Amino acid sequence: MNCKKEDLLLYAVTDRGWLNGRTLYEQIEEALKGGVTFLQLREKQLSPRQFWEEAVTVKKLCAKYHVPFLINDDVELARQVDADGVHVGQKDLDVRQARSRLGRDKIIGVSARTPEQARLAQAHGADYLGVGAVFHTGTKQDAAPISQERLKEVCASVTIPAVAIGGITKENIKELSGSGISGVAVVSAIFAQPDIEKAARALKVQALSVVGMGV
Repeated sequence: MNCKKEDLLLYAVTDRGWLNGRTLYEQIEEALKGGVTFLQLREKQLSPRQFWEEAVTVKKLCAKYHVPFLINDDVELARQVDADGVHVGQKDLDVRQARSRLGRDKIIGVSARTPEQARLAQAHGADYLGVGAVFHTGTKQDAAPISQERLKEVCASVTIPAVAIGGITKENIKELSGSGISGVAVVSAIFAQPDIEKAARALKVQALSVVGMGV
């Protein structure tokens, strides 16, 4: 599967911290109904077997909605379940190693905070970048925000698409206008909301405007 720029518009990253008695599967389906265009399954607490079982079911759900399905960090799991790809951080497996394990047709995203990291990721074969944190975020306490100017520099330094991530909400998303991003990656702005489908739908409209595809 090729990574299409438009697929990155509203990129949801899962987090089971706001289940409140519901299942992650139910929340993901609500997000997909609301218009999420890309989904990354991120789990830090599940056992390998539980993560595998969950990945299999979520992959089928994403396929139903024709949305690319990626695994966070775990290249081997992505290979085992035949996910559409994987997203890796600077401290994870090298892009070239991930590519050799997954094959040429899979999507590989890389986290980047500087133009140097971005250019290296592109040179090694990354399909897109996740740039941030662009705002303060509770999801990753150690991720100091980068400036809006730095975000623009990173986007301008490569030809592959980039998504902004980190602390993005319906209140601050407009601040990303003109940065050169192809989309926004969000966690709590979707999954922590009382009406996930409604939140996703509203964010998608805002994202369209921010990346210059809306009215």
